[in-house]
Order: sequence, then structure tokens, then C-alpha cells
Amino acid sequence: MAGRAGLLDYERAVAVMEARAEAIHAGTARELVWLVEHPPLYTAGTSARPQDLLQPDRFPVHRTGRGGEFTYHGPGQRVAYAMLDLKRRKPDVRAYVGALEAWLIAALDRLGVHGERREGRVGIWVRRTDRNQPGREDKIAAIGVRVRRWVTFHGIALNVEPELGHFEGIVPCGISGHGVTSLVDLGHPATLADADVALRAAFDEVFGPGAPMGTRR
Repeated sequence: MAGRAGLLDYERAVAVMEARAEAIHAGTARELVWLVEHPPLYTAGTSARPQDLLQPDRFPVHRTGRGGEFTYHGPGQRVAYAMLDLKRRKPDVRAYVGALEAWLIAALDRLGVHGERREGRVGIWVRRTDRNQPGREDKIAAIGVRVRRWVTFHGIALNVEPELGHFEGIVPCGISGHGVTSLVDLGHPATLADADVALRAAFDEVFGPGAPMGTRR
């Protein structure tokens, strides 16, 4: 799993994903899970509402074909783009999203954090145990996918140590009334490398071995 250093331009990432998805469909490339890190930016999914972009001039905004609403990507956040062949695995988009949730929950467990699903709220959530905010639930990971001819692309974003204030420019995933957190914010001083180890192990547990996982370092 070799890679190169630096932050990956978002438009280039989309172009690479689309080309890889086409090649997987054509049978000329293997599945791939691509671990990347982006410069600060907002992305708008197919369900994004204009009123949820609170600070349109703060960072570049990229309209994208993935499902979901607005989200933030930036340094300290591990983005995993999964290009998988669902026709070979299981042609069921809902089951695939459920598997992505299970993948994140299993990875977080390896990092000492208990992540949970919430009905009606996309992504993975944690219950805060801080003395000054009992009962609060914060989002630690986002999910946004696209499936074309049963090949997936886009994927997940796990907050390791991003600047959480940057989420203030949007209503993350269209969900208000809840916060956003990270591993470090929760008191778990993990690095991107730590998250990668956990994601690799958890992926094999949930999806089975088969798809190579490449990191852009």
C-alpha cells in the first residue's frame, strides 16, 4: 500500500474514481479502496439544500453526484473512497450502505470509540460523556455514495483530527441540533495512520478480503 504525500485535489479525486469505476465495470481493473486527505472544502450531494450552505465564501464548494447533502472535507479527516463491484458482491444499495456503517463502527471500536447508527440520521454517531454536555450526540463519520452500473464510488469520511470549526459553514448532512466530533476531540489521540490500520482490519472483517486498499501519502 504505497502512496504519495500531500492533500488531494477534489476534482482530480472524482475523475480518478469515475475512471476506475468504469474500468471495474469493464473488467479491466480490480476493486479499490482509496484512502485520501483533501484540502478544506465543502461538497454538496444530490439532496443538498441551498439554505444549508451557511458560509458560501468560506471554502470552495463542489457539486457532486454522490447521495446526501453538504459535508466538509479537510486536513485531519480520513476520506475513504470505495470502488466495489456490487454485482459480484451483492447488488443491494441499502445493504451496501449498512455495510459501510458496520465498517466504520468496527474501525472505531478498534480505536476505543463506540460508534452507533441513528434512524433518520446519516452517518455514525457517538454519545458524549463529558460532564458539561451529558446526553449530547455528535457525528464522527459521514457516508455518501454513488452507484453506477452496480459499481460504487465516493464513500466515507472519518474525523480523526480536523478543525471542527470548519463544519460551522454548513448544516452537516442537513442535520441540525447536533454537533460534530473527532477522535482527538473525544480524548483519543489517534493519527491518520492509526485510523488507516483500523479501517484496513475492519474492512476485511465486514466485506471480506479482496479489494486492495491504497493510501495517498
